[in-house]
Amino acid sequence: MVAVLAFVGLAFGGVAVRRARRRDRPRVGARAPGRDAPPTAQRHAPPSPPETPVEAGVPSEGLATRIRSLFRGGEASEQAWRGLEEALIRADVGPAAAGALLRRVRASYRPPADPAMVVAKEIAAMFEDDPRWIVPVGSPGIVMVVGVNGTGKTTTIGKLAHRLSAEGCSVSLAASDTFRAAAGEQLTTWAKRARAHVVAQSRGADPGAVAFDAVKAAQARGSDVLIVDTAGRLHTRQPLMEELRKVKRVLEKAGGRVDEVLLVLDATTGQNGIAQARAFTDAVDVTGLVLAKMDGTARGGIVLAVRQELGVPVKLVGTGERPDDLMPFDPHEFARRLVA
Repeated sequence: MVAVLAFVGLAFGGVAVRRARRRDRPRVGARAPGRDAPPTAQRHAPPSPPETPVEAGVPSEGLATRIRSLFRGGEASEQAWRGLEEALIRADVGPAAAGALLRRVRASYRPPADPAMVVAKEIAAMFEDDPRWIVPVGSPGIVMVVGVNGTGKTTTIGKLAHRLSAEGCSVSLAASDTFRAAAGEQLTTWAKRARAHVVAQSRGADPGAVAFDAVKAAQARGSDVLIVDTAGRLHTRQPLMEELRKVKRVLEKAGGRVDEVLLVLDATTGQNGIAQARAFTDAVDVTGLVLAKMDGTARGGIVLAVRQELGVPVKLVGTGERPDDLMPFDPHEFARRLVA
């Protein structure tokens, strides 16, 4: 009897030990205590201290931060000036414009002035004497719009028509982009929004013929302004650029003169924008730039480079997709945004 009880006790004891070992054994995929587990202090980082308030209207991020870091403590060393020039070039301002701007800032900066604000002020001053956008006057006033595909050229035309119509002008549109599929339909849609009259022909028609018919139709209707869409094209394709010259000659013959030739540039375009502007200016004497897609993080530094090298002023800025998102160029707002 004693032997039986001893045997039963040993059996129950073995089962208890095995169960205890199973409880202590880590589960598959479970993290062992103390291994790879972040300390509580790391999981719950202390809150960051409040930022120092910045004066309203003062650029505080991006290029502004970089500029202030170069002039920390108010020092204007040669290294700081070199760093500023490099920062401007990286912002698509271009070497020539960056050099001209640097000379202006060196002449006007005096510690303890905010160097970012000095840069913004001098950027605005570079556009000070440029001609502004003025609604062309004629019978009708003629605006020819050019640019490569994808810059927002036709959308810009629609916004401009909407703006002119809202200002009380009667507007006609010429769908002289007869190469791109659905270009005429897109322009017609914008014409309806802007209460404008549109002259279009079938795809593949002669762009010059469309332009001529549009001038005559605008004259017959008594339109105040005629805006002429043209085919988007690569600026390196000379036969296509020659087609632009032809359209302009037709407009001048039918209407007497072309009041504005606007080149639409994408605000995100880098230094390739200079090549585009040079090619279109050589072909049709561009009189002004429209900086499109100035929404989001785009800053449009390229227009400083174009203005410096070619002398072409900025006339209009597109800031979004809505019909009202086209404004006359404001040098101070542009400078604030570029430096921000």
